Amino acid sequence: MRIGVLGTGNMADALATHWVRAGHQVIIGGRDAHKAERLATRIGSGAKSASLRAAAAFGQVVLAALPFGAGADVARELHAALEGKVLLDCCNPVGTGFRLLTEGDPSAAQQLAAAAPGAHVVKAFNLCHEDVWRMRPPVFDGRPLAVPVCGDNEMALARVRELVRDVGCEPVRGGGLERAGLLEATAALFITLWVGEGADAQAIAPPLAYAAGPSHQETGGGTGAFR
Repeated sequence: MRIGVLGTGNMADALATHWVRAGHQVIIGGRDAHKAERLATRIGSGAKSASLRAAAAFGQVVLAALPFGAGADVARELHAALEGKVLLDCCNPVGTGFRLLTEGDPSAAQQLAAAAPGAHVVKAFNLCHEDVWRMRPPVFDGRPLAVPVCGDNEMALARVRELVRDVGCEPVRGGGLERAGLLEATAALFITLWVGEGADAQAIAPPLAYAAGPSHQETGGGTGAFR
């Protein structure tokens, strides 16, 4: 798969490194040519650097690894190059005090979709710190990390869940793009618990077998994971 990466920060580094190891062709795009070249060199395995526009034109999937606020501006600028592409959004609109910056407004992912209406926007990879995504693979107590994925286009979802598996994780249906805001709000809550309270966010939910209460644990049920 051809992957264009918009951005030269930690998320671009973490995810693109997995994808080149999986055999995908990756171009790192940045406004600062030196930073893009330096990141491509560090990733290695044939990763190349280019401008933001060239990376967008190259990719079948385009990762928007950009801060909230910058992402929509870049997508608007590159909307023609993003036409028909999968635009993968991993940003968290979380500000000072772990506040959700989009509260009352469309989600960050929906804002990308409005800025590049010809692209197929998918939300994923926003619930963990970049160093979790650097793990090879992100597996805890023998269980691969589950990655919720939200989007409206089945082709786009299929490509993104392939990329989730290439990171060593298990994709999980998160619903349509209108539910991306729930993922972003979940990230704000988790960051509050992890960083603000020093609490284990995993501890707030029971195991799947008990999700409907102890009396239902024998009934089983689906996991919601993509197959």
